[in-house]
Amino acid sequence: MGREEQIEEREVLDSIFPDEITDFSEASYGVSIALDVPVQDEDAEAPTILLTVDYPPKYPDTAPTLDIAHAPNAPKCPHLHFPSDTPDLLSTLTSTISESLGQAMIFTLISTLKESAENLITQRLDAEQAVRDKEAQRAEEKENAKFHGEAVTRESFLKWRMKFREEEEREEGERRGREEEGRGRKVGKGEEVKMSGRELWERGLVGRVEEEEGEEDALGGMEGLRVAE
Repeated sequence: MGREEQIEEREVLDSIFPDEITDFSEASYGVSIALDVPVQDEDAEAPTILLTVDYPPKYPDTAPTLDIAHAPNAPKCPHLHFPSDTPDLLSTLTSTISESLGQAMIFTLISTLKESAENLITQRLDAEQAVRDKEAQRAEEKENAKFHGEAVTRESFLKWRMKFREEEEREEGERRGREEEGRGRKVGKGEEVKMSGRELWERGLVGRVEEEEGEEDALGGMEGLRVAE
């Protein structure tokens, strides 16, 4: 009974995959499965994997022996790695095998394997794209930082203001020092020292000068007066 079902299933598979099946023995064959995944060259052939099927004598009442690898003489998918990916892909067929015992299951296994392999490739492509997007984002943030500068916080502003005031006081002290030094040289030479209005104000001499000038004007006016006899 098992052998008859195997022959019948194989005839059906030959009609569905006339160019994809390769016989290894009466009970063993391989099916090439083309994967629908993005390729850089639109004219390039689709990457292909090979599902090897071995019928045990009691198949389909017992599970077939399966193996998965790159198909020989066919484009390889760079995002599938055999034999390291074989156990994971075979594990995706376990539930289908359990549910299909007692009936032909190879066509269902081929469809399930094709979907599982394509999903695995898509996940890896998405992961690679996520890394590229992250790198591009970091590069963009780094470039934008050149134009935006450092973000201002309350702490950074207070630090800047203190430094700015210290710099102003230092420059003002240096300026006054230079002015005092210049006046000292002029006094030493007997030259008349002229102070600016700001310097007079800072030294408290503005009110005194105006007061002295007012007294001189008053005395000058009194010189023309005569005391009545």
